[in-house]
Amino acid sequence: MNGNIHVIGIGDDGAVSPEQRKLIDRSDILFGGERHLNFFPDFQGRREVIKGGLSDLVATMKAAEGTVTVLASGDPLFYGIGSFLAKKLPGVIIHPHLSSIQLAFARLGVAWQDALITSLHGKPISGLAQKIDGLDKVALLTDERNTPSAIADYLLSFGMTEYTMFVAENLGGETERCGSYQLEELAGRTFSPLNVVILLKKQGHTAPHYGLGIDDDQFAQRKPDKGLITKKEVRVLSLSELNLRRDSIVWDIGTCTASLAIEAARIAREGAVYAIEKNEPDLENAVENARKFRTDIAFVHGKAPTGLDAWPDPDAVFIGGSGGEMAELLKLCAERLRPHGRIVLNAATIETLYEATQTFAKVGLTTRVTLLQTSRSKPILHMTRFEGLNPIYIITAYKEESAT
Repeated sequence: MNGNIHVIGIGDDGAVSPEQRKLIDRSDILFGGERHLNFFPDFQGRREVIKGGLSDLVATMKAAEGTVTVLASGDPLFYGIGSFLAKKLPGVIIHPHLSSIQLAFARLGVAWQDALITSLHGKPISGLAQKIDGLDKVALLTDERNTPSAIADYLLSFGMTEYTMFVAENLGGETERCGSYQLEELAGRTFSPLNVVILLKKQGHTAPHYGLGIDDDQFAQRKPDKGLITKKEVRVLSLSELNLRRDSIVWDIGTCTASLAIEAARIAREGAVYAIEKNEPDLENAVENARKFRTDIAFVHGKAPTGLDAWPDPDAVFIGGSGGEMAELLKLCAERLRPHGRIVLNAATIETLYEATQTFAKVGLTTRVTLLQTSRSKPILHMTRFEGLNPIYIITAYKEESAT
């Protein structure tokens, strides 16, 4: 490899500036996707198609003899190869083209500095609902699986009818096509694989807003056993103890109505929430509640700890019910807990409190306990009295930070 590596962004039509064309013509080796390389049929040097692992690509570039140039789509630093190469190789110079998102907003005639921009390319769509809920403007990079039609179906499953979808295909090319659609219009519709999606909230459309601490009666609950829910006051304090970040991985064990899992997902919008419940009627309510509150939670019907091995290691674990397997469950959660993570357990009895604190001590976790005793106002004739809720022990377990 001689000298600098020039990474040149090109549009869908393959156009480059005269200066960039000179860089390409002077190169000994030209890297790019097949579509990119086909725009330069007269190139006299060696062609290398980029495919497979990027680590192998870096090794090939390091071993290359001569001047290397790389072709990329749009802006190589926008979900592109540019930043990866700049970290791995010396002398990387980026030549950006207009990004597909920038072009799409230009075609729409809408400012984009306040838009959420995210990529579904090569990624699952799961979690998108809570990530975009309440936003006015969203731009999405798509792929052959997460097509505009698939995205529309997904959004409709969460009742997100406040959006119209703008689809921009083959931007900058001869077959460019752009159009705006209602989500209901997109069922079964096909588009060019090269497309981007912009979601715009309809004027005057107001979706329900829920702050932290959703009222208990907003959740579907099992009847006649209504009330098997982590009460709002307990839920809010438990969420505080979980110390969630925006990208936290959360486990909810014994989710019941999923009230805590839902509020956790609304905080950890860039992360993921996994919930398990052994009672099928409760699980049905949990799924219904998750849809209502626009949270895409990975639910499992089962009894913990069975099935937890398939989940990623958590940053936070909430245990609302242990099904009698507490010691084994707490040990497993402690072993899987990521650095700086927390486990929060709600206990209604002193026996559960004792067993939990003893088990946490055995596995090397520090605990603190809050006894929450709270009451709610209740009208009586023309007056008001207070009715106490059941006392709950909120047990928080974590690894003590070592002094440095």
